[in-house]
Amino acid sequence: MERDLFAERLMKIILIPCMLFVAGMLMSFAWIGHLKFKSWNFWTALAVSWLMVLPEYILNVSSARWGRGVFSGAQMASMHLASGVLCVAIVATLHLGERLSPSQICGFGLMGIAVALITFKF
Repeated sequence: MERDLFAERLMKIILIPCMLFVAGMLMSFAWIGHLKFKSWNFWTALAVSWLMVLPEYILNVSSARWGRGVFSGAQMASMHLASGVLCVAIVATLHLGERLSPSQICGFGLMGIAVALITFKF
């Protein structure tokens, strides 16, 4: 019984951040991914973006509800926000071909430190 609870907790510790990262990737493509497709009109971009947002929202709500008890609301929110910003940077560089400046890279490093301070208790 106790071993099962440990395994479930460990699974949540791994899966919740992954779910939040996938949600961040979906939201990033919904926010800026459509910019690569210049031939799309506004309504097409809007429709495609909204279709991507629904699974993103499902992932966010389910990860928050499922992760409650393993992570606090503040911990999950910090992981969600930081992974969302990181995902925007990934989509911007890999999908749109933009370059990150040294100050942006430093900012992401500081954001990683901030999430670690919020998430890990010491």
